[in-house]
Amino acid sequence: MQKKLIIVTSPPACGKTFISKELSKRLKHVVYLDKDTLIPLSKQIFVVAGQSYDRSSKFFEENIRNYEYDCIVALALEALDYDDTVLINAPFTREIRDMEYINSLRAKLAEKNAKMVAIWVETSPEIVHERMIKRNSDRDTWKLAHWDEYIAGCDFTVPENLDDPSVKGDLIIFKNNNDAEFEASMKNCLELLESE
Repeated sequence: MQKKLIIVTSPPACGKTFISKELSKRLKHVVYLDKDTLIPLSKQIFVVAGQSYDRSSKFFEENIRNYEYDCIVALALEALDYDDTVLINAPFTREIRDMEYINSLRAKLAEKNAKMVAIWVETSPEIVHERMIKRNSDRDTWKLAHWDEYIAGCDFTVPENLDDPSVKGDLIIFKNNNDAEFEASMKNCLELLESE
């Protein structure tokens, strides 16, 4: 069986964390990694730098954001040395549409006899807004206060660039607007991931 790095991706508040955890529970064996686990470390960087905590700030963009992704991907690549399936729960909002980044990641995975599987969580902006209000997280303060500006900058289109016609099941769409969609998508997802 070929090793897999599963990336569960979408704009924030689409349901990635719930889906990732449920998927990880239902798969036979998986290493689960969540980029949000790095937030306490990132918060400390704001403190040490004397900056107010704002994950939408220029300071975050320049000094923290990309390093969070570097860390979580490095952990995933290392985990593949010891296990066959690793799942990362993270937005990857820019990275998934950057083919230079994707091809570089795929090359690193090929060295470990692993492939990348992207699970795109498809959720409407209206549901995202409801969920973001409900989760009441400090990481969303700016987003909710500037909702129109924030949502205009989000890309909810399926990242078709990730679908390599020669690779079966490398892009899976997970519809997540309601419970019925969730269950149908979960079943389809598990079938595709466990078919090899």
